[in-house]
Amino acid sequence: MPFYLGIDGGGTKTTCAIGDDTRLLATATAGPSNIVRVGERQARASLDEGVRKACDAAGITLTQVERACVGGSGAARPEIAGLIRTALAEILTAPVEVVGDMEIALDAAFDGGPGVIVIAGTGSIGYGRNQQGHTARAGGWGFAVGDEGSAHWIGRTAVRAVLHAADRKGPDTATRVEFERSPFVAGLMKAWGVASLLDLARAANSIPPPDFAKLFPVLSGSNDDLALRVLSQAGMELAQIAEVVTSRLFPLEESVPVRVAMTGGVFGHAPRVREAFYNELCRLDPRVDISPQLVKPVEGALRLARRGAAKVAG
Repeated sequence: MPFYLGIDGGGTKTTCAIGDDTRLLATATAGPSNIVRVGERQARASLDEGVRKACDAAGITLTQVERACVGGSGAARPEIAGLIRTALAEILTAPVEVVGDMEIALDAAFDGGPGVIVIAGTGSIGYGRNQQGHTARAGGWGFAVGDEGSAHWIGRTAVRAVLHAADRKGPDTATRVEFERSPFVAGLMKAWGVASLLDLARAANSIPPPDFAKLFPVLSGSNDDLALRVLSQAGMELAQIAEVVTSRLFPLEESVPVRVAMTGGVFGHAPRVREAFYNELCRLDPRVDISPQLVKPVEGALRLARRGAAKVAG
């Protein structure tokens, strides 16, 4: 019986799935394997750990894997794809296909059919395919100039909003002190290990840049008005990314429903982002049919591994 391996290599974690021709047999997770963000050494270690754990959970050996597919942010770039293949060739004898994270997510959502997927994790991007097989993307330009609505963007926007709010309260006032001690602001400072707003600003401007995505859990678990406004803004930014893709692939004069799906930790852990995304995208494009179920991209990687093996056999 042939076995296939799908890998979703993210900036926060790596998910590996083992399946046969029809079934998902086991999944396992390891650390991040996005080479651009964590470097080749960390990526290699995470891929090795995740693949071995998935094979152990499925009760198979590494040599029983017939084909593998890896999806990750930036992974389709030739130089990155080459590094990933080299890393996996040290433990696998099977052919390895490397594609972008948006490709495995789209396949997981629509199984080769038309639709639009929006990814909001450490970074963000929108990607879609129409009935004719044409594809389009929007966003995904990186944390320095883009990735609107991502965990990194949310953290950076939150720091900016907090500092601007502090400016309005003025220095050395009771309201300023109360503001700094509020659970939300204190949570941001604790996440970065700083003790004051001045230190928060210094950390935000340090080189290399700090991990803004590390602040996202503080916002997703807060009912603070400022946090909720940032999360709502993130959802609206993601809706605008989605609308760019829907308008390019599905012209507005066409009245057919446009299927849209979501994936990523931001959508998964922040209901306010999902709500704002849904409302804003429905306003921008009333044709959309948004699935409430979050997509698991690793399932798309597993499907692509199966299809790749079938093409070779055929």
